[in-house]
Amino acid sequence: MTILLALLIDRFLGEPPGRLHPVIWMGQYLEQAGRRLPDLPAWLALPAGAAAWAVGAVATVAVAGAATWLVSDLPPWLELVLLAFLLKPMFALTLLLSEVAATETALREGLAAGRARLGSLVSRDTTELEPEQVREAAIESLAENLSDSLVAPLFWFLVAGLPGAALYRFANTADAMWGYRGRWEWAGKVAARADDLLNLIPARLTALALLGADALRRDRRAALATEARRTASPNSGWPMAAMAMALGLRLGKPGHYVLNEGGAVPGPDDLPRALERARRAGLGLALLAAVAEVIIHHV
Repeated sequence: MTILLALLIDRFLGEPPGRLHPVIWMGQYLEQAGRRLPDLPAWLALPAGAAAWAVGAVATVAVAGAATWLVSDLPPWLELVLLAFLLKPMFALTLLLSEVAATETALREGLAAGRARLGSLVSRDTTELEPEQVREAAIESLAENLSDSLVAPLFWFLVAGLPGAALYRFANTADAMWGYRGRWEWAGKVAARADDLLNLIPARLTALALLGADALRRDRRAALATEARRTASPNSGWPMAAMAMALGLRLGKPGHYVLNEGGAVPGPDDLPRALERARRAGLGLALLAAVAEVIIHHV
């Protein structure tokens, strides 16, 4: 029941204040710990980055484990409520949907507004994007983050409780801050690889949920795998390709990849369609996770 209650908290209460948000704390640690890491020589940046990542990961798991232990002796109903409030910051479905929806709203006000709003969702340069490219990037971000922001934290909560969800959220935050090529190539190597590993299963589960009934067809699963491999990432291509195929859209990043090349260029009605599909897929997987949690606790 923890997952179900956490979903209700997400829907009706949203995110906790920044000063109380554990992901903000993780980001603050990573910012401080990573301040000089990229400037080290490669032979030192790799172990130093790995050590800094490990310290943060161990601390995160320890705090989450301690919190779980502290609430375990409380009355069952109170333990459930507190654990749900502790789990909630590890995922963010409502925030994700609202942020992506805001991109379409801004785009309808003007291209400059749409580009600026998209900049809060993606790391790519948005200053030269055309309207259809803004929508492409927003839909891709929606699909990828459905896995990162919802499915993966709940998956790891099922596997290892609150410490598992917290570890995933730390790893994903570290990848977002450190996992880049170029200046961060060596210092962020462990952060990037850890995130890749933890997302292997959730990304594929998300893709199958986005594909919907077509996931039952072998030829569509094969096509999904082919499309997913067009991206450099071992994981993000899966939900993005599934979204492109499910909506019949062409998605891509200029100069890097194109997914479902024969699909239509995203128009004004396609971002709302993508939001509805993501909402249904995300809630479907979250409810399955809630059922699995009940079964696990009764076995």
